[in-house]
Amino acid sequence: MSLVLQQLINPPNADKPEITKGGNTLRVGDRVIQLKNDYEKEVFNGDLGVVGEIDTTEQEVTISFDGRDVAYDYADLNEVSLAYAISIHKSQGSEYPVVILPLYLQHYIMLSRNLIYTGLTRAKKLAIVIGSQKAIAISVKQRNERQRYTRLRERLCFPRR
Repeated sequence: MSLVLQQLINPPNADKPEITKGGNTLRVGDRVIQLKNDYEKEVFNGDLGVVGEIDTTEQEVTISFDGRDVAYDYADLNEVSLAYAISIHKSQGSEYPVVILPLYLQHYIMLSRNLIYTGLTRAKKLAIVIGSQKAIAISVKQRNERQRYTRLRERLCFPRR
């Protein structure tokens, strides 16, 4: 989906540098997401940025994260991915102006009230739900409250003597 949106939002242009690495093409202006923590660069899993510069001579890509420029060697580009479309899980508590939430029966295992709620609360201004009425109804009805075995109670209590 991100590739389709990239073609629509940030299509190739002779004046716009781009790099293809590992089957992924990045262009200046592309929205990207950091895929893992990089303490050296101070960029963390789920951080969103915009490709600002591609230097083919130095083999570096500069990505701006909230106004802070971070340089990536071509070899490190596997740490980022296009972020025109991301999952609810990857959004990690962030908010976006618009959220489009597709709900289809093919995603039956993912249809739950908690996930729908989480997706909808990511939207600042507009949330659009797309899908069949049946899938939406299943999502709203399915509570999916599985028992979690975190041992949180035991971890918070002092050991008995």
